[in-house]
This record gives sequence, C-alpha cells and structure tokens, in this order.
Amino acid sequence: MKIVSVIGARPQIIKAAALSRAIKNIYSDNITELIVHTGQHYDDNMSQVFFDELGIPKPNYNLNVGSSSHGVQTARMIEGLEEIFLNEKPDYVVVYGDTNSTLAAAIAASKIHIPIVHIEAGLRSFNKRMPEEINRIMCDHASTLLFSPTKTGYDNLIREGFEKSTKKQYNADNPAVFHCGDVMYDNSLYFKEIALDKSCVLKENDLKEGNFILGTIHRDNNTDQAERLNAIISSLIQISENENIVLPLHPRTAKLLDKNLDAELFEKLKSSQSIKLIPPVSFLDMIALESNCKMVITDSGGVQKESYFFEKPCIILRPETEWKEIVEVGAAVIADADENKILMAYEKFLSNSLQNYPDIFGDGKAAEFICKTMIENN
Repeated sequence: MKIVSVIGARPQIIKAAALSRAIKNIYSDNITELIVHTGQHYDDNMSQVFFDELGIPKPNYNLNVGSSSHGVQTARMIEGLEEIFLNEKPDYVVVYGDTNSTLAAAIAASKIHIPIVHIEAGLRSFNKRMPEEINRIMCDHASTLLFSPTKTGYDNLIREGFEKSTKKQYNADNPAVFHCGDVMYDNSLYFKEIALDKSCVLKENDLKEGNFILGTIHRDNNTDQAERLNAIISSLIQISENENIVLPLHPRTAKLLDKNLDAELFEKLKSSQSIKLIPPVSFLDMIALESNCKMVITDSGGVQKESYFFEKPCIILRPETEWKEIVEVGAAVIADADENKILMAYEKFLSNSLQNYPDIFGDGKAAEFICKTMIENN
C-alpha cells in the first residue's frame, strides 16, 4: 500500500513523526510512505530542524510555496499536489490538522478520487472566523477515514451527520470515524526522555525545573491586532514581576512587536530582566520547556494540549478552544486577550493547581491504530 503524507507547518511535521515511526517499526512490509512538504513554513528553525531531530524521512517532494495570502498559497499547493498525486497514484493521501496545506491536499485528492485520511479530525472551535476552522470542516467532509484524538471530536463528527457504524469498504460517500487517541501523545511519551538527554535549552537560558512560565503567541488575531497584543504583553509584564517568563518568538510575532505594541510597553518588554525573548525552538527543546515549566500561557492549540500531557496548568489566549476537555477538568482557563482574565487565571493556578490529570488523549498507540485501519480498508 502506498500513502502520501502531506505536511507543511511545524505541528504537522511533528505529528507525521508518529506515523512514520509506526510504519518503520511495525508496518514497513505493508505500507510505503512518501512525504510531501508544501513549504508552508520554510524557515529552517520552523521546519528542517524537526526532520533532523525527530528522525522523519526527508521529504520526497517540496513545493516551496512559501508565505503569501491564503488564496494564493492554497492555490499553489493544490496545483503542485495534484501533479504529484496523479504521478504517484497513492492508495491514500494522509493529512494532519487544519492548515492551508491540509485544505489544499484534501481538495486536490478529492477531485481525482483518492481517499483522504484525516488525522486530528473532528476538532471544532465553533468560530468560523478562524481560517483553521474552515480548513478542518471542509477536510473532514471530503475524507474517507477520520481519526479523532478525543471523544469530543468524535461526537462533533456524529452531530454533523457522520455515521457511528458504517460498514466496509469505506470511501468518501461511506466514511468511517474513529476515536483513536492523539498522535501527539504518542510523540510526547516517546520523545520526553530523548529531550531530557539531548536538549540544552534549559542550560542555555539558565532555567531550572519549576522556576519559569512558558509563553507562546502566534495567532494572527493576537499578533496583528494591536489592542489584543498590547493586552497580552501587558499581562505578561505584570506577571513577570513575580515570575521568570520564557517566550520563544514565532517569526510573525517577532516582526509585529515593534509595529503593534505601544512604545512604552515595547521598551518594558525589551528591558525586562525576567522575560526571556528567544528564537523559535526545536520540538525537543519545546518538550524540555513544557515538561519543566510551572505554567503555560499560549494561543497555540498544540501547546495547550502538550501542557496537559506534562500536567502543567494552561492559560489560553483565545476566546475558545478545540480542547475543551482540558478546560472542563480544570487544567486550563480560557482568558482570551483580556488582561484581567489572564491575571485572574494566573492567580487561580498559583493557589489551586489541578492535582489529577485524567487520561483523555489515549494510550500512546494512536499511530499504530491508524496504520492498522488503513491496511484493513485497502
């Protein structure tokens, strides 16, 4: 069986590692995987380093689409992917998450009747102003095999009309949905010890376990809207009066701090002795930071989830989350870009952190389940 895995953004590269590892270690006699990198993230710190340290096979193709508007970027991907799919004739196209690369691959594959496997299906923010929400909905409804990391994601798909118990053979008109657990949980379990051994990020930044808060800001509504960015940075500066904060800067955020922050706030941020602004970090470095911090403040869906994997309280800098389970059990608080809510959430977790983290992301073998299901339906 031949599959083509399409990746383009750093979270997808990491997710693909779990599937590639399962194929290599267990299913190499059954599955041949080709990898297409769309080039959606083209900075070495955002892409190449992940292939190097996670042991992912080098891409067979790279479209090098780079950054541009949603329409232009997606159109270039569709054009390049269609040609590859026609030449390679895979049994499945595998897509991850909710980026423009996901949408482009789903459109290209569906038009030429190649079955689509969507890993991380069923997630919903119920906010269609998010480009990711449109991408994931459209991809789900073009897919043949849909693998949801959570029961909530599975339930979302059932509410949207997918059947609970379809019979084989599965196809685009007779799709199958599965609650299989999270491939990122597979990865976190596998790479945690490797990260502790190989990562130098703690030593390089003079960080010790439990003595810093990890922050990440990258979503365009937080970086591009000055009012929201100012509220978030103001709250971080206030928190930094009592805490060390580490802020790996996404390229988008780094470019817009000077432009969108009030001048006085920008100077406070740059001169702060307790906020460390560092370049984007590798996956292993990120695991080291997440597993050793005392708290996470983020607008990243992936980092929200990983904070839960490592049993760290999380303040969510968005008005909603796809991972509502972590909010429901008390491990996370939705604060949006509201300065008061961010500070209140920080105080809440200082005085009352969750002690028990229920098992809501599977058993660490989601990638194996996905491979086995593809083989059985081929």
